[in-house]
Amino acid sequence: MIADLYRKCLEMYRKYKEVILYIFFGGLCTVVSIGSFAWCDVVMRMDPLIANVISWILAVTFAYFTNRTWVFESETHGLKNMLREAVGFYGGRVLTLIMEEVVLLIFINGLGLPSIGVKVFAQVLVMVANYVISKLIVFRKTR
Repeated sequence: MIADLYRKCLEMYRKYKEVILYIFFGGLCTVVSIGSFAWCDVVMRMDPLIANVISWILAVTFAYFTNRTWVFESETHGLKNMLREAVGFYGGRVLTLIMEEVVLLIFINGLGLPSIGVKVFAQVLVMVANYVISKLIVFRKTR
């Protein structure tokens, strides 16, 4: 019974490994993003849009290395190929940074909603968009 359950869990993990790892590391990335945003916004009393850019730099750097290594298991070799991949990754994330900045601008600066709650909401949107960009563009498997 336990062996069957283990076997089924292992089978499910193998089938959905990429998505499971993306959610796991995406969750950690979200902690980095929200934690650094909260520090800059609440503790340092920075403008929320500036705090968001700082949190973006930290979170995207964390995400690049975890996604490259564990989620998409990138096999690029050489500095030139790795730089091309990194530029694609950061470039795709700039698009979602703009999306997130617009959400923060409208809901925090415009409507006066609580910054941390808006940041959490924005992170959900960003995580989905980033997965699509990473999967279809940055770390796509070459044939």
